Amino acid sequence: MASDGDGKGRVATAPGGGYGYGYGYGGYEGFEDRKWWPWLVPTVIVACIAVFVVEMYENNCPKNRSQLGGCVAGFLRRFSFQPLRENPLLGPSSSTLEKMGALDWNKIVHQNQGWRLISCIWLHAGLIHLVVNMLSLLFIGIRLEQQFGFVRIGAIYLLSGFGGSVLSALFLRNNYISVGASGALFGLLGSMLSELLMNWTIYSNKAAAIITLLFIVALNLAIGILPHADNFAHIGGFATGFLLGFVLLARPQFSWMERHELPQTNQPPKYKAYQYILWVVALVLLLVGFVVSLVMLFKGKNGNDGCHWCHYLNCVPTSKWKCNT
Repeated sequence: MASDGDGKGRVATAPGGGYGYGYGYGGYEGFEDRKWWPWLVPTVIVACIAVFVVEMYENNCPKNRSQLGGCVAGFLRRFSFQPLRENPLLGPSSSTLEKMGALDWNKIVHQNQGWRLISCIWLHAGLIHLVVNMLSLLFIGIRLEQQFGFVRIGAIYLLSGFGGSVLSALFLRNNYISVGASGALFGLLGSMLSELLMNWTIYSNKAAAIITLLFIVALNLAIGILPHADNFAHIGGFATGFLLGFVLLARPQFSWMERHELPQTNQPPKYKAYQYILWVVALVLLLVGFVVSLVMLFKGKNGNDGCHWCHYLNCVPTSKWKCNT
């Protein structure tokens, strides 16, 4: 079980008789003595920016001219972007992304390049893609790292990104390549939701918090059904982060935090029974999910064979766009 810092903290009484504890999202706030200094999230942001700079250096648009038009922002010379008709996100060509480690089912399964399941998390398709993801990470990740520390949040971020990559590879197969930190970001959102459920009894304004989180998740998943978005990475990352939140983000009960004021013969347990149950169930589901998914992936199985409607989770065709472009 995970614990909060050194186990000491202040809990502020909240309206309605509940407790506002620790993390301020969704309409509740609380206080703890220990706050972690957030260095991991800024480091990840800097690393992603640096990788994007390398992408553009390798891309070298002026040297590798496209038939779809001239380079965008030509004054950047080697770092200029591909034509908008080729990449509307202001970024490199798909061949450059593939060369640098984009998620590619054929290379993962048939060329033993499993490292692409991790490398694709650090790549971005364009400047717009990078800015949106890094701003999201900044607003979500800083608060989480302050509250839970770099080890737990780093684990959730990386494992969620990996989980999103695995699900994406299972369903997209050799039709696309995929890049981006979106799966990892959805994992952080998923962990926020499971943290709320795991520590349900110590929060006030529960309904407002859960509605807010579910709305944010639903909105982002809805955007993911548009063309060129990898919603399978979003779903896989969210599911992984949701389960990891139960495993890593359990909080001690308020009565245990105040145990020094109680008689030694009447010491409360650190966690409630339902927290232990959720911890075990989530850990089992997480391990089984990873094992089954990875076995299916490296055996070359197609996730769509067992789920003929799942492709609609990634893109819904309309009269305005097609999903196979």
